[in-house]
Amino acid sequence: MSHYYDENPEVESDESLFTYSYDNHDLELMTDAGVFSKGKIDFGSDLLIKTFLKTYPPGPTKNIIDVGCGYGPIGLMIAKVSPHHAVTMVDVNQRALSLSRKNMKRNRIDNVEVKESDGLSKVEDNAYDFVLTNPPIRAGKQVVHRILEDAYNKLKQDGELFVVIQKKQGMPSAKSKMQETFNNVEVLEKSKGYYILRSVKVD
Repeated sequence: MSHYYDENPEVESDESLFTYSYDNHDLELMTDAGVFSKGKIDFGSDLLIKTFLKTYPPGPTKNIIDVGCGYGPIGLMIAKVSPHHAVTMVDVNQRALSLSRKNMKRNRIDNVEVKESDGLSKVEDNAYDFVLTNPPIRAGKQVVHRILEDAYNKLKQDGELFVVIQKKQGMPSAKSKMQETFNNVEVLEKSKGYYILRSVKVD
């Protein structure tokens, strides 16, 4: 059985294209079998994008990382809306990384770097203003909580972690892990059982 959080999904390729719109920005996104939310933007990612861009409309240049980027909707839309930001997108799934690169080129976005990383294992410490993630719930609680813990070291001082997670898929335990790691957590938004949680790295 092949999963979207596998390094090399074995399921046969079946690419499809759709358009994702935010405000007056459109992205043409290629998706495929073996990646998360094939064929349409998932509700959680859409809520995370909208909440982040409402909280931080285009402003000063920031370094942002999208963890578990899949085919790229979160990182690419933020990069398109805020072209002055530097966005890094990471995933362990080779098919997802390939799609993210294709989608970056297709939409002529040049302020994004796509790289392979299992969670945040291959990225620098103290490098990011924002860590955003729609974590791979099906990979298990241990994997999700490792991303939440690792985010602390990857963030600059006053950097922020944004997480979207469903209440019934581990929101309470993710929230307490963020509180334990950062000593603060807040619910920025909730809709249809999805929560946007934020923690800030402060001394």
